[in-house]
Amino acid sequence: MNKFELVFIPGPGIGHLASTVELANVLVSRDDRLSVTVLAIKLPNDIKTTTERIQSLSASFEGKSIRFIVLPELPFPNQSSEPPPLMLQAFLESHKPHVREIVTNLIHDSNRLVGFVIDMFCTSMINVANEFKVPCYLFYTSNAGFLDFSFHLQELYNQNNSTAEQLQNSNVELALPSFINPIPNKAIPPFLFDKDMAAWFHDNTKRFRSEVKGILINTFVEMEPQIVKWMSNGSSKIPKVYTVGPILQLKSIGVTQSNNALNGADILKWLDDQPPASVVFLCFGSKGSFDEDQVLEIARALERSEVRFLWSLRQPPPKGKFEEPSNYANINDVLPEGFLNRTADIGRVIGWAPQIEILSHPATGGFISHCGWNSTLESVWHGVPMATWPLYAEQQFNAFEMVVELGLAVELTLDYVKDFHIGRSRIVSAEEIESGIRKLMGDSGNEIRKKIKVKGEESRKSMMEGGSSFNSLRHFIDDALTNLQEGNY
Repeated sequence: MNKFELVFIPGPGIGHLASTVELANVLVSRDDRLSVTVLAIKLPNDIKTTTERIQSLSASFEGKSIRFIVLPELPFPNQSSEPPPLMLQAFLESHKPHVREIVTNLIHDSNRLVGFVIDMFCTSMINVANEFKVPCYLFYTSNAGFLDFSFHLQELYNQNNSTAEQLQNSNVELALPSFINPIPNKAIPPFLFDKDMAAWFHDNTKRFRSEVKGILINTFVEMEPQIVKWMSNGSSKIPKVYTVGPILQLKSIGVTQSNNALNGADILKWLDDQPPASVVFLCFGSKGSFDEDQVLEIARALERSEVRFLWSLRQPPPKGKFEEPSNYANINDVLPEGFLNRTADIGRVIGWAPQIEILSHPATGGFISHCGWNSTLESVWHGVPMATWPLYAEQQFNAFEMVVELGLAVELTLDYVKDFHIGRSRIVSAEEIESGIRKLMGDSGNEIRKKIKVKGEESRKSMMEGGSSFNSLRHFIDDALTNLQEGNY
């Protein structure tokens, strides 16, 4: 049977690749008329990890209507010339000729090309979709709140031609129709204070508004009800939105070994020996790391709190290098003398962490997180309350939304920044961290614990037949194929 082909172009990086591939998996599982080709982009400093991940993904989806094509390895622009987002834009732009060639070969197959589904960073590929006269859809891997906030800022930028200076005012508060609470300065991503990066961001958002056929958002209606309602009522003047989440890869693929000889199985075995909901899990994403002075503050807080802990501690990349953190050769080099011995009965310090398995384990009672949206959805799905410690990108906004707007997380800090371009904002003290741990794991966190468990149940129901995301994905499939049948593309 001939199938309808969608070309998926995820952004580089494991977080974007994993959720995009899982969306493709959900689509082809839901409708056997569909086939997906994933065009994978590899960052030069992450070629080995990405290659291994793609090989594992290919093997895990064998027999399904998903195929992977890895784009040629291309050099990254000079790392000293531009901020990372602008370098990334140029890097992705350089892949267009290869995408064009691959898609040209695809259309000679028996399957019929019906559209592109691109990552939020891959807007340059809209031009390629236009060349093939097929619609382009956006897969937005963050939340509906930040997307609506982005559209709001883009409107302000169009009116003033600059927003960076106004946003830097510490007293600024932005009122959005979709939000109950005004957005404070500390929730605004730091890159928006840079004139050049802000211009790039607003131009990208403008393309979301005017050049894509629809936007698939990795959220569910019950998670952000007021925001989704506002975005769907037509007055916001944006493309049709489809809430299709939570799109999560709930099985780890390609488990690796952590730096202190505790592999994934050993970590879970240690958790098996802990009481239910007793362990606080500290993990800060694939790009999260701290300088040694901040590591010492975290260690002091954990020791003083006397709470059971599992801490994923990664070594920062060399200064000025746009690379992911790595595991320490010797974890003792950055920890207080004797820390591991003194906390041996209550905690473990590891490198890489099997996050899904840890969050799903009954011993895990709290999650101190960087508030990346994938991690936030995983925390909600498993009903594990979260304390916020944002680092970069839109994570300060995510933290604000979870704590203040939705009341679904405990505040450890909302305004911490550790960004490649801007640097570190401050040191979070051991006292602040200890206070956050106690709020999260103590009686004061019980209300959040109850709410997050309810929200976790709602997230699961949303993906089941008749659920909000199940129905929204059905609408996307029908709309995409209707466009084709009506000859609109």
